[in-house]
Amino acid sequence: MTASSRGIGRWLLVVAAFIVAMVVVGGLTRLSRSGLSIVDWKPLTGVLPPIGDVQWAAEYAKYQASPEGRLVNHGMAMEAFQSIFYVEWAHRLLGRIVGLVVLVPFVWLLVRRRLSRRLALSILGLFVLGGLQGLAGWLMVKSGLTDRPHVSHFRLTIHLSLALTLLCLTLWVAFGQLWPTASSSSSSSSQRALLRHGVVALVAVALTIMWGGLVAGTHAGLVAPTFPLMNGAVVPAGLVDAGLGPVWSFFEGPLAIQFLHRLLAYVTTGIVLALAWRARASDVPRWCKLAAAAMVGHTLVQVTLGALTVLYFVPISLASLHQLNATLLLGQVVLFVFWARRSVM
Repeated sequence: MTASSRGIGRWLLVVAAFIVAMVVVGGLTRLSRSGLSIVDWKPLTGVLPPIGDVQWAAEYAKYQASPEGRLVNHGMAMEAFQSIFYVEWAHRLLGRIVGLVVLVPFVWLLVRRRLSRRLALSILGLFVLGGLQGLAGWLMVKSGLTDRPHVSHFRLTIHLSLALTLLCLTLWVAFGQLWPTASSSSSSSSQRALLRHGVVALVAVALTIMWGGLVAGTHAGLVAPTFPLMNGAVVPAGLVDAGLGPVWSFFEGPLAIQFLHRLLAYVTTGIVLALAWRARASDVPRWCKLAAAAMVGHTLVQVTLGALTVLYFVPISLASLHQLNATLLLGQVVLFVFWARRSVM
C-alpha cells in the first residue's frame, strides 16, 4: 500500500463522515418540519441565506403562498419561519459542501495523475450519484409544494436510500484504498459461507432502514407508542387498512408500516447475532471478528433507541440518535463484508 493510496482512502473516509452528517441533518430537517420552508431550488445562487429585511420578507411571502404556509403555518411569525428556514438551508448547504469535498481533491488528483482509470471512474460515479441524490431531494420537496403540504414518503425513502447507497459505495472504495485486496491461496467453505451471511446482513440492515424512511414519511412512529407489544398486541388490530388492501397497507398504512419496520428489525437482529457467532468460530482475520462484534453492539443499541423513540412519542433527540446509529450500523456491516470478501480473494 502506497502513501498515495492511504491518503485517498482517508480522504474518502472524510467524505463518508460528511455523508453521515448530511443524513443526520436531513433527519433533523424532517423532525423539525423544516423541509418545506424553502420553496425553490437554486443549486448555485442559494448558497447564501437571505440578507436583510427585504430578502427575508420575499422568502417569507413565498412560503406563506405555499400549501404548508397557507394550510398549516398560516400567520407564522417571522422568527419562527427563520428558525425552520435555517435548518433546511443548512441541510442543502451541507450537500453542496459534500460535493466540493469530493470534486476539488478529485480534480487535483487527476491533474497530478494520482488516480488510475478505474479509481477515477469510481470516484466520478460517486460524484454523479451525489448529484442525483440532491435532485431526488428536490423532487421530494416539490411533492409537498402542490396541493398537499406533505412530502411523498416514497420520495423521502428514495432520497434516504440514495444517500445510504452513496455512503456504502464511498466506504467500499475507501476501504479498497486503505486495505488493498491481498491474494489468498485458498479459502475455506466456512469463509465463503460467512461472506454470504454478511451480504444477507447488509441487505437486511438496508431494508430495515428503508422501511424506517417510510415510517418517518408517514409519521408512523406515533400510531403505536408501546413496546414490545403494539397497542397491547403482537399483531395490532386494524393492521390492514380496508381502503388500501393487504399489500399496500405495508407501504402506505402507518400502523402496518411500523409493524413491518419492527418485524424487519427483529429479523435483522437475529441475522446479526448469528453472523457474529459464526464469525467467532470461523478462520477469518481478527479485524473481521471485531467488526462482527461491533455490529452486535450497534444492533442492540439500535433496537433500544427505536423502542425509546416510540415510547416517548418520537422526540427529536432520540429519533436523531436512532437515525445516526442506523447509519453507523450500515457502515459497520459494509466493513465486515469488505473484510470477509478480502479473506476469500
